[in-house]
Amino acid sequence: MEISTLATYHCLAFVWYFFVAYSITHVKTEEQPSEVFLYGGQWKYLTVLNLVLQAVFYGVSFLADVLRLIKKLRCAKCIISSRDLLFSVLAFPVSTFVCISFWTLYTYNRELVYPKSLDGVIPLWLNHAMHTAVLPFALLEILALPHRYPAKKKGLILLGFVAFLYISWVLWIYSVTGEWVYPLFALFSPPGLAAFFAGSLAIIVSFYNFGEFLNRMIWGQSKFS
Repeated sequence: MEISTLATYHCLAFVWYFFVAYSITHVKTEEQPSEVFLYGGQWKYLTVLNLVLQAVFYGVSFLADVLRLIKKLRCAKCIISSRDLLFSVLAFPVSTFVCISFWTLYTYNRELVYPKSLDGVIPLWLNHAMHTAVLPFALLEILALPHRYPAKKKGLILLGFVAFLYISWVLWIYSVTGEWVYPLFALFSPPGLAAFFAGSLAIIVSFYNFGEFLNRMIWGQSKFS
């Protein structure tokens, strides 16, 4: 894909994610179900944090494209490295995890992850923007250009560290409010919850590996932007 086309695509994707993140964080306070938006507001939900992550990633990608267009190659090289690290370690695995885990649990029992009370607060289009469109965007990014993945150990350590931070945030919210971020967590005993978190980490690691596999299958080992 031509650099100018990439720049247009990344700019549009950045604007889209910024708009979606803005929309969900500006849901009218008086309309929010009190049992859902307690301590931490929307910032306790992985879905909302992922929207911010995607906006940052596409913003960095657009900056890299602009620097390449204006021939600032030395600066572009550094930004491209940041872009690839963001995509490989976080943007692809997290967006894939959000989409697949949400719709799997939603199909099983929506009250565990997305109570029906939210239907009157969050429009259907916004629900799909947060939970469905993130996966096609991630796959399109892999098709659009190659990304350099870090050494496997480094990538998994960074991904594990971010997962640890989010789990710590979830546990902190529970310790303060006595309420779980997702009703699903209330079904588990402490050992069961630890096993659930470990299983979720294993799944997101598998998505990291899947992204690396797709990148290698499409672009090979040697072709990098």
